[in-house]
Amino acid sequence: MARSLDGLVLAPVADQAPGQVGTRTRFAYHEQDGAIWAEYEGGDVVRGRLVGTRDGDRLDFRYVQLKTDGSTSSGHCVSTVVDLPDGRVRLEETWEWESQPGRGTSVVEEIAE
Repeated sequence: MARSLDGLVLAPVADQAPGQVGTRTRFAYHEQDGAIWAEYEGGDVVRGRLVGTRDGDRLDFRYVQLKTDGSTSSGHCVSTVVDLPDGRVRLEETWEWESQPGRGTSVVEEIAE
């Protein structure tokens, strides 16, 4: 199993569609006893939260966010935790909006210190 996400800050490696999470978004992860949660913000996201579970290298969580235009949205994501050769962590994600149409994939990586 990959190392704990607790205390890590991750960022997307590429921008999504306008109004979504992008390379300026930062996710501050927490993990304890199989539970994961994070706060995120940046770019078009004023404030976001995610909460879910971890089973081995698989994350399963729901997310909700407030965007700069005042709209809110929510969805579901399943991620695989990958240890990178340089010691950082990558999440390979498959997500789907529940509050609006849309689905896709994305990658977030631990920010190098």
